[in-house]
Amino acid sequence: MNGRDLVRSWWSAGGVGAARGLRTVRAAWRRRGADASGTGPRGPVRARVPGAVREVEPGPGGGVLRFGRSELRILVAVNGAVFWGWDGAGPEPSYALAGACPEPDPRAVLEPDTDGGWRVVAERVTVVVSRHGALEVLTPGGVMLRRDLPPRWWEPADGGGPARWMQRAEVPADARFFGLGGRVEGPRLRDGVHRLGNGVPGRGGGGAGGAAPVTMPVQMVVADAGTHLVFVDNPWDGTVTLREGAEGAGSGHDRLGTGELRMEGGPVRGWVIVGTPARVLLTWASLTGAPALPPAWAFGHHHVREGVGGEDEVRRVFAGHQERGLPLDAVHLGDGHLDGRRAFTVDQDRFPKLPVLADELRREGVRLVSVVPSAVHVETGLGEGAFSDLTEARVRYAGQAARGFAGVWHSQQESSAPVGREAHNVSALCLARAAYDGLRDDLPSGERPLVLSRSGWAGSQRYGGLWSGEGAAGWPGLRASLALVLGLGLCGVPFSGPDVVGGGGRDGSPELYVRRLQLAAYLPLLRTTAQGAEGGPWEHGAEVLGHARVALGERRRLLPYFVTLAHLARRTGAPMVRPLWWAAPEERALRDCEDAFLLGDALLVAPVLEPGVVRREVRLPRGRWYDTATGRAYEGPAKALVDAPLERIPVLARAGAVVPVCGEDGGIELEVWAPAPGRGGSGLVVPDGGDGADGPEVERYSVTCAGPRIVVRRETEDGVREPSRPVRVRGLGGSGGQM
Repeated sequence: MNGRDLVRSWWSAGGVGAARGLRTVRAAWRRRGADASGTGPRGPVRARVPGAVREVEPGPGGGVLRFGRSELRILVAVNGAVFWGWDGAGPEPSYALAGACPEPDPRAVLEPDTDGGWRVVAERVTVVVSRHGALEVLTPGGVMLRRDLPPRWWEPADGGGPARWMQRAEVPADARFFGLGGRVEGPRLRDGVHRLGNGVPGRGGGGAGGAAPVTMPVQMVVADAGTHLVFVDNPWDGTVTLREGAEGAGSGHDRLGTGELRMEGGPVRGWVIVGTPARVLLTWASLTGAPALPPAWAFGHHHVREGVGGEDEVRRVFAGHQERGLPLDAVHLGDGHLDGRRAFTVDQDRFPKLPVLADELRREGVRLVSVVPSAVHVETGLGEGAFSDLTEARVRYAGQAARGFAGVWHSQQESSAPVGREAHNVSALCLARAAYDGLRDDLPSGERPLVLSRSGWAGSQRYGGLWSGEGAAGWPGLRASLALVLGLGLCGVPFSGPDVVGGGGRDGSPELYVRRLQLAAYLPLLRTTAQGAEGGPWEHGAEVLGHARVALGERRRLLPYFVTLAHLARRTGAPMVRPLWWAAPEERALRDCEDAFLLGDALLVAPVLEPGVVRREVRLPRGRWYDTATGRAYEGPAKALVDAPLERIPVLARAGAVVPVCGEDGGIELEVWAPAPGRGGSGLVVPDGGDGADGPEVERYSVTCAGPRIVVRRETEDGVREPSRPVRVRGLGGSGGQM
């Protein structure tokens, strides 16, 4: 029984049929405990390498190269992505791919190269395979972006069981590594070992080699020569060991950067995508699926209600926010609302009229979201449980919408019980699919479901977002939460965010709580949780409450901008939260900047990540940037010293940007930042047409200077016209300068 067979031992989730097959899955756990907990002692193995090329079979987009002891399949797809697979591995079947493998590029032809090798020349990339199986990816101009050396297998001598394998890669000396899922040590990945097995942080070692809830074998590598994404399509456990290179200061003796991938089994196959960061993630989305579009309310303020309180306590949470002028858009119920903590149940004593409560809150603009543990427990509490057949496409949630829930959030996925070494990493991906499909079918026509997961794998963005939990304690945890969101965005997951914990939590610092909330106000997912009876920022006192009101108010004002970025992410795959180098990866100083980020194209956010800071240095990309609080202008590229009092964090707007914001009447208003002298600007607005509309028209605006006047026009297929929305120009009084 392999990993896929193991998770197929039970076929249904939620309500009807919840006990079917439990004896089977219990027996499977007992028989295959070693498969889930470890590989056990290894017997004799024999090593194998491909050998020399013996035969070549050209085909559409590439072909097959047969070596002495293996074969390599190369395919350049019409979208420019390059597939490679050893030992007969093809692109399908795959958990990561959203559909069928894209068609081959008919113009890409496998042809002889020098020294007995072969090559495929395409419009955006050239792939060269040496006579012994080294695979080199080059820019159209012939500059090396990556070189994957021939893999090496360690096969059991008796012929049974999976073969472990290893492959080394080289990248330019100036390259920097990003990605691998959500990494607290990111967003730029440091030298060392990075595990590729989803798990509970703190277990299995600390630091880079320790477990993480969301690991993906997806790297984005940024160098002067260009940017590329590499994806190893193998869900088995493994490790990546990275080492940045070093340049020889003009001596010609550069030390290349290296990566060493070791997998416990599974296919030796993957994809490489070359281009600008934007083009790379657009192609990645075409392979693994467009990000799901959350409902518009999902970009508001979510609050988690843990504990064993009932319906009246939920009402008190809503009333507490309303009385203090704090916006609230969703209440998340933890496992305290479940009957004996069993998934897909409701404690009828404490929530006797849950659908009525949900309707009552919905009329006030607040949705209910239910937690779903990863296992369906048979007994009350945390007794023996079962896992659904997550790889079966028919499995889906049922009944959640009828209970009044507009979405679900998953907990404990990364620590889920034995599901096999092959399927463990993708179990959360399949669970998210079951939730998304079930909610989409059950919600009223046109409503978009919200699915939040604690864990995931490549392709998780198709079904929803990821929440990173409370994260590490203290100020290091604040920095880590930003790294997680940036890293996930570069792996194709645009909707994510950490929990903001308050009310006497483990950190216990009002200043830290304020800084956490201020950062979260500019991240895609804003979710707070508290330890007190009612729960809310007022538990820290009046001063903190005032700062929280400002942060949440600014988030509410920017809702049209967040919705616009979400629609654009669905269409292009571009992350909402981006590293500073996003538009200029060739600028090395920006590659190393990890304490600030771009929110879309228009805003630069510089959170406060250390205690006692009231002024901080901000590295600015090229162009003019305005401090949104003071209106002062700064010129980049440069470092600017910007005020960061406790009541706010530095947020700068790009000159010429058009930012859709919420006006006083609740409609969309255009906040336009004055272009620099002699320059123009532009911006996009995507109004959300309701929960069911995922394809509204994109409004395009241009900004020009006409003498002392700033002219804003809407560009349409019929020409330009006056904007139909209110326009407010800012930055006219800002004095240029840098510090």
